[in-house]
Amino acid sequence: MVKKTSQRISVASLDDLVNVAGASQEQEQQYRYHICICVAAGCISQNSDAVRDALIAEVEARGLEDEVQVKGVGCMGLCAAGPLVRVDPDGIVYQSVTVDDVPAILDSLENGPVEKLILPQDIPFFERQQKIVLENCGIIDPEAITEYIAAGGYLALHKALTEMTPSEVIDVVTRSGLRGRGGGGYPAGLKWVTVAKAESETKYVICNADEGDPGAFMDRSVLESDPHRVIEGMAIAGYAVGANKGYIYVRAEYPLAVERLELAIKQARWAGILGNGVFSTTFDFAIEVRLGAGAFVCGEETALIASIEGRRGVPRPRPPYPADYGLWGQPTLINNVETFANVAPIIRNGSDWFAEIGTEKSKGTKVFALAGQIVNTGLIEVPMGITLREIVFDIGGGLPDGRNYKAVQTGGPSGGCVPEQFLDMPVDYESLREVGSFMGSGGMIVMDDSSSMVEVARYFMEFSMTESCGKCIPCRTGTRQMYDLLSKVVAGEASQSELNLLVELGDLLQNTCLCGLGKAAPNPVVSTMQYFEDEYLERLVDDNGSADEPAGES
Repeated sequence: MVKKTSQRISVASLDDLVNVAGASQEQEQQYRYHICICVAAGCISQNSDAVRDALIAEVEARGLEDEVQVKGVGCMGLCAAGPLVRVDPDGIVYQSVTVDDVPAILDSLENGPVEKLILPQDIPFFERQQKIVLENCGIIDPEAITEYIAAGGYLALHKALTEMTPSEVIDVVTRSGLRGRGGGGYPAGLKWVTVAKAESETKYVICNADEGDPGAFMDRSVLESDPHRVIEGMAIAGYAVGANKGYIYVRAEYPLAVERLELAIKQARWAGILGNGVFSTTFDFAIEVRLGAGAFVCGEETALIASIEGRRGVPRPRPPYPADYGLWGQPTLINNVETFANVAPIIRNGSDWFAEIGTEKSKGTKVFALAGQIVNTGLIEVPMGITLREIVFDIGGGLPDGRNYKAVQTGGPSGGCVPEQFLDMPVDYESLREVGSFMGSGGMIVMDDSSSMVEVARYFMEFSMTESCGKCIPCRTGTRQMYDLLSKVVAGEASQSELNLLVELGDLLQNTCLCGLGKAAPNPVVSTMQYFEDEYLERLVDDNGSADEPAGES
């Protein structure tokens, strides 16, 4: 195993990139077999690091160091089947691997596959995906800059700096139709144009990696599996808008992502890809990591900025927007991890290539974290416009134990619950909004017919209540009052008048809260009351304290 921190390379030109890529590929070709094991957080939680160490030890014990390379790679996607191990060149993937399976895997190199461990690759989970953001995940070693370069890494940055003007870069991003993947879907190119036009000698680029939705792990997986991709996207954005400094704001609960991100920044700086005179041009760009303490509200742009500045992370009224008045009062571009991860392939392949994927208004692909009551929990990337049914029942493998589908929560606390009647709707920004939900950063929590939608609404309201920064009264007190009312409904102690009050409070929060957290807090309540009203009504008591008759009965 190569010590990653020893990978001090110098990259000052296109020839240097080509030479590093060639040397990395030549080194790979020296081995007859490559055993790749997922060392992202999901598999590590299932002891994949112990399996990797056992594989290395077994290879050494058998004297196969010159024939067999063992390396850690990023997330392979199907977390439910971890730890995952892939043996190349045949591409055989093994699932649920333990340390005890290591000798058999080494034996299989000569004796044929370990049949009991094989994970078929011809299943919808793998075949129905289209990977852009995740194209390197599970393929390259996330701690090796040479492998990223060998996969085409930093070619887009070199192209932008040496063949394109900043306005041309922005034009490509704009024409691609890329929209912010952090939830709101704001056109990325439009935001870049605004920052570029702002008159200031100092500008900043911020990557929002403060992923806080329950059940969401998209950004974490990208940072753990392909950190250089985000760095490259940020550097291209810095060049386009005229910024020389970038910050990645990531929550401290992601220690593995932070570790690999900091290593990647160090490697890029050593290589001359970050710092002064990137690729021997006049462009300077530096990146620093800032750790968040886990406050959900710091996912909001102005609260995030306050936190980076060392102040309490609370939002402020907008306008002015960060694009005009952001970090330390300077124009600031803020996009999330997945947005920046799309930039390099767009510059490499062109805007038309990206715009051909997805729908008319929602271009490209979207990364989702499948969680909840679904067979194939894990990380997926699919073209915009794919139906919810395809995601849940084809890629996701349906619901376990023969249970029936009830709803899927998208968008986390800011989203809504999508019932069965909309299973054939296309998954894009507009369609989700039409049914009262939200794209969010990409979390999808599937629920079966055993789930109580009133309790689901209360769970998300409790989350919003707990995470409220308390700056504005509607959010600080309104979320508490809504939570208390939902608790009464769950306990079968609420009356119709209190249910009416719950609706009024939701409308109040949506129209008066300061930031997106408070405005969106009622969404799970609104959507569950809209589509599962009977579950609320059947728990009510009349205003005199006796139980109401179930809806529809006389």
